[in-house]
Order: sequence, then C-alpha cells, then structure tokens
Amino acid sequence: MSLQLLRGREYKPPLRPVQNGQTSPSDISSSQDAGPREDGPKEFGKVTSIAVAKAKRALRFPANHQTKAFYRRFFPDASSVEWNDWRWQLRSRIHTLEELTRIFLLSDGERAAVSRHQGALPVGITPYYASLMAPADPADPLRRTVVMTGAEYLLAPGEAEDPLGEDHDTVVPGLVHRYPDRVLFLATGTCSTYCRYCTRSRLVGNPGGEYQFSVGQWEKALAYIEAHTEVRDVLLSGGDPLTIGDDKLDWLLGRIRAIKHVEFVRIGTKAPIVLPQRITKDLCRMLKKHHPLWISLHVTHPAELTDEVTESTARLADAGIPLGSQTVLLKGINDTIKTMKPLMQGLLMRRVKPYYLYQCDPIRGSAHFRTDVETGLKIIAGLRGHTTGYAVPAFVIDAPGGGGKIQLAPDPVAGRDGDDLLLRNFEGQIYRYPDPAGRLGRGAPV
Repeated sequence: MSLQLLRGREYKPPLRPVQNGQTSPSDISSSQDAGPREDGPKEFGKVTSIAVAKAKRALRFPANHQTKAFYRRFFPDASSVEWNDWRWQLRSRIHTLEELTRIFLLSDGERAAVSRHQGALPVGITPYYASLMAPADPADPLRRTVVMTGAEYLLAPGEAEDPLGEDHDTVVPGLVHRYPDRVLFLATGTCSTYCRYCTRSRLVGNPGGEYQFSVGQWEKALAYIEAHTEVRDVLLSGGDPLTIGDDKLDWLLGRIRAIKHVEFVRIGTKAPIVLPQRITKDLCRMLKKHHPLWISLHVTHPAELTDEVTESTARLADAGIPLGSQTVLLKGINDTIKTMKPLMQGLLMRRVKPYYLYQCDPIRGSAHFRTDVETGLKIIAGLRGHTTGYAVPAFVIDAPGGGGKIQLAPDPVAGRDGDDLLLRNFEGQIYRYPDPAGRLGRGAPV
C-alpha cells in the first residue's frame, strides 16, 4: 500500500463547508490544520485573505467514515475549521454526565459511577476519540478505557495511589529522579483524554479544574537538572505535554536543550492518538528545532489506527522524530494475540516502533483492567517468530515501590546436554548451541 493511500489522501473532509459569516479571523488563524474544502466557498465573510491563505496552506486531516457519521449527528453546528482545530477539540471534550448521556447509551453501572465521582481523574474524552466508540455497547474496548464503571471504586490487595513510588523519588515538585542518568519531568497535569487506569490518577485533572504546572515550578526543575550533570536524558510527561501551546512548549524544550549535559529529550504523549489534530505543521516545525527529540505514543487498540492517526504519525516521522509505542496490557481490551498482533504491525506501518508492553500498574481501582502476568508472556511468545522482530515490544512490569521497569520474556532455555545449550524456538522445537564454557542451563545461578 502506498504512503499516499495509507495517509488517506483520497478522502476529502467529511464535514460541511464553513458558511459565510460563521467563522471569524481568529477562528481561522487558531486552527492550524483546517482549511476550506476545495469545492467549498472561496470567501468567508469578513475573514482576511491572509487568514484564508494560512488555512489553505495547512494540510487537512483525512477522516474515517465512522467519524463522519458521528460528527454530523452529535456536532452539527460546528464547522469543519472547528472540528480540525485541536483547541476546539479540547474545549468540546465530553466530561459531564449530561454530555455522556447525549452521546452514549450508558449502562446503570456507568451512570452510577460517573454520578458519584469526586476528585482527580475526571471523565474527559475528545469528540474525535468518542467518534471511534460504540455508543450503545458498554463493552466497546475504547469506551471501557475512558468511561467510569463501579469497579473503579473497589480497592484490590496491593493497589495504591502511588504504586510506583514516584512521590518518594520526587526531588523538586514535578521532577522525578529514579534512574541514574535520566529524569521524569511532569510538565502539566492536563490530558486531552483521561484513561481510567492512569498511573498518575492522583495528579491529573485535579479538583478545582485542570491545571498547567507554573513556569516557576518548571524553573525549579530546570535548576535541578542544570545542577546534576549526570542527567543526560529528560522525559517530558504529565499529564500530556502536547496539551501545552506551541510557544510555551517551545520555550520549555529550548531551556532543556540549552543545558549542555542533556543529550536528548523524550516526550510521552497520547495526543497523536486521541487528538491527532494537535499534530499541526507549525508544531512539527517547532519540534524539529530541538533534535535529538524522541516521542513515545500511548497506544491501546487497533481501532485507534485511523486515517487521522496515520496522518499525525506521518507528520511527526516526516519531521525526523523517532516514534515508539507504549501499550498497557488490559483485560478484555487488548489481552489476546488476535488483537495485539495487528496493533503492533499497524504501528510499524505508521513508522512507530513497538517499544513497551506494560503490565497494568496496581493503581487504586484498576483490578478489572489487570491480567495475570502469564498472559503478557503468552502474547510475547505469540509474536516472536510469528511476525517481524520490529513488531515485538519488551514486556515490562514497573515494579511497585519504585523498583523501576523489569523486563520479562518467555524462557527459551530448555536445559543442557553436555557442552550443548538446549534452546526452544518459536515453534517449540529444541535446538543445540555449542557452549562448552557456559553455565546457563546447568541449574546453577548464572
């Protein structure tokens, strides 16, 4: 399949053209990726020619058929410019019971869970991401990850508010220094869409409204990094750093890159998946200034790999940004080889290297999402040898209590026969490897 076809160039915008007088110059200029349809009106009331030219220059996003139908049904008054504006998507998120019931046929459990919620980790779903879900099916995989259920209020053994011990390793507010040469920089407490199994559910979307960490707080974190020359790698996370505006994010990245001993920066984000309109040409131009820059994408299910996501990942890859995926293993959502293989292969088609498959962290109220560890090992075994090695992520447990990431893999060592190490391949067959001086497989600690 050609890249041109994969990126959906054959699609035209699914949305109705903007009518005269509906859009102001500020609407056009704030929407960096939404242009008028080729067959639409050539003038927009009082919009200036400069604003129109800017909109035309921006590459439109394709749209999948499911999103077209959803948009026309639930957001008929929004223009195509607004739909393709990431800020409009943020402002229009679904996060009240009234908004949920307008779009979804909620089960009694969902309705009761949303009604009783208080505190951090509110409901928050972009209209685009909601368009990928089944309105009448509470078992829809994507819907289960973002709409509350009663199971969220049950505390299982071993669960905690901060199971990974990040607070213990927080050296200044918003900066976690656990590993010797790298730090986790929590740049914001806001996400465009909130996952119900979020590791930082205690922090994001806090009571009193979502918030951006202050520049003053950033400065304290930057001062710590400057003072610790062993730090060579900074991971920006949160919340989602791509909910921060271009100018402010540019400033923060520039300040980090100005620290001589910082060799590269990573951004952890789900925006290209749940808010692909965020990946504007202006954003990509800005990010290119800060190489070497890497981006880790939070990806959950093949249903997320839409035409829009094909476009967002292509823009980032075209900007020279290496992309990796981080997937959380979730019970009844992506815990089969039948689901995981097309997800990993689909990511490769979009120039995203599967990086981590995470065992679901024991965050409070997440037991209904967790599989046993053996399930993850079976998935890795079902990928190895049955698809390209590039499509096989590392299966890890982020050890509770602050132990860091620990990789698990199916054991291929079947034992020894004299000087030969016996190895089991992906088909379960045994092969000999000459290893006369080796201790592996002899039963003694290596």
